Amino acid sequence: MKGLVRLSYCKIIDASSQKSWDKAVFDETHQEFFIQAQQYDQANRYQTFQDLLINVPRAEQLHYLTSRVAMGYLKQLNQVMPDVVNAFGNQCLPFTQFKFEILASHVQQKAAHKIAIYFYSDPLTWLDTIDNNLLIAYGDQREAIRSGHEVSTDLVALQPYLNIWSFQPHLVS
Repeated sequence: MKGLVRLSYCKIIDASSQKSWDKAVFDETHQEFFIQAQQYDQANRYQTFQDLLINVPRAEQLHYLTSRVAMGYLKQLNQVMPDVVNAFGNQCLPFTQFKFEILASHVQQKAAHKIAIYFYSDPLTWLDTIDNNLLIAYGDQREAIRSGHEVSTDLVALQPYLNIWSFQPHLVS
């Protein structure tokens, strides 16, 4: 047993995204960015998100203000990370925390809109690494394992944008 981990997954959504959920989030967040950007720059001097950040006080709040329209879509996920699957192809990693970030956007050019949603897993017991897969048990199962109890496991493939966000090593007592 390696220890207790929390994984993070960064989902990038832009104009090239193909899944219907991604497209809906893309459309809604761009529309909200467009509306909010007009509130911050009523003279329409700045067209890009980057220009707004540089020139308009408090424009960093656009991350939060734009994220509000994504909340309903995030609820549709039922607190399970998208795109990350176990060996059976089922989405499997529970999350309760996330962070929304505008990477780029343009008021008039929707194709320039690009966002990231960072999902943070609930605690997992990392048992081992097998090839390019993490063998995990859900929750903190360290005591059950020390006591010799059987625990249910899952095998999750490492993939781009999936990261070990935090790690607490197993200390042998």
